Amino acid sequence: MKRLARVRDNPFLRFLVVGGFAATANFGSRFVFSLGVSYETAVTLAWCVGITTAFTLSRLYVFEGARHGSVWRQFAGFTLVNLFALLQTLAVSLGLVHWGLPALGIEHHAEAIAHAFGIVVPIFTSYFGHKHLSFRQPAL
Repeated sequence: MKRLARVRDNPFLRFLVVGGFAATANFGSRFVFSLGVSYETAVTLAWCVGITTAFTLSRLYVFEGARHGSVWRQFAGFTLVNLFALLQTLAVSLGLVHWGLPALGIEHHAEAIAHAFGIVVPIFTSYFGHKHLSFRQPAL
């Protein structure tokens, strides 16, 4: 119960839990999208699934007072922060799948491994971007 209380009382830990759930939706949906589109397109479409999940859950459970702000302003900021995260995710995913993993001799599940690393990279930049831009509380 103490661990649950720590998560409940710490916005960054709540962000990690919500982000983990959204990342799972992102990661899992990429496999479905890959059945019909290129890897690059699948990663991008999966990012859309992840951002929608993350915005909804972040607004509800992570950033206190966010439910009282303008949804459209918040979503615009959220999208901007996540576009930067998408660039980070694509750079890492594509760099690993095309160069890094082949250089290490890793061929089995290379796309999944590369995408997983790509999702993890923007955790900290996203948290601070959302805290200070997406869900920033106006000064009173």
